[in-house]
Amino acid sequence: MRNFLLLSAAIVLASLCSARADLTIIQRVDGIGQNGDVTVKIKGDKERIDAPSQPTRIIDGKTGEMTDLISDQKSFVKISAAQIKAAAESMNLNADKKSSKLASTGKKETINGYETEEYAYETPQFKASFWVASKYPGAADILKQMQAPIAGAWKPSNMGMPDYTDFNGLPIKTVISVGPNQVVTTIMSIKQDPVNAGEFEVPKDFQPLKRPIEPDSSPGTSPSSSSTP
Repeated sequence: MRNFLLLSAAIVLASLCSARADLTIIQRVDGIGQNGDVTVKIKGDKERIDAPSQPTRIIDGKTGEMTDLISDQKSFVKISAAQIKAAAESMNLNADKKSSKLASTGKKETINGYETEEYAYETPQFKASFWVASKYPGAADILKQMQAPIAGAWKPSNMGMPDYTDFNGLPIKTVISVGPNQVVTTIMSIKQDPVNAGEFEVPKDFQPLKRPIEPDSSPGTSPSSSSTP
């Protein structure tokens, strides 16, 4: 359960409004036991993340609260914005960002039919490369909508990551390296169909877990075994 905040932020950022249409994003995640497709659904300031063999994660951008749904136990765990903020501050992640900037490497690659350019980013905690599609349709609106659920405690800059406003397009592929561990996240599809509001609520037959799980913000954990980018 290490690096809960960092790699969760990476997943969110890699998956990533004016119209505020709902979003459903399918991502392919590879690395440290997280191989498989991850589904991210966004409706207004709420986000739901479904990953293989992991609790379903719901983030409320208005309150900053995170909820993990443990389906096989019909239980849930809530982590407050204050707990998340404290975990990030204990790692001094925001200080790392102040000396870090995105820099183009000049490398280009076509990913899922879109031309992308690589941008490198490095802090004492991790190294990252973002393959950005500057001509992705509606990229600016998609980035704004992706940012809505992760304001406040979940803001990428609070976790040492670039802000969405730092990009000139949609990061289709993100590679995060923490020591010997690496996570590669690639956006496979984005749909703007309506998402049922009930998907962002705790099921009525779920009970709170008696012993809450404390978030760990050290670098090296997968997104949902703890969380995105």
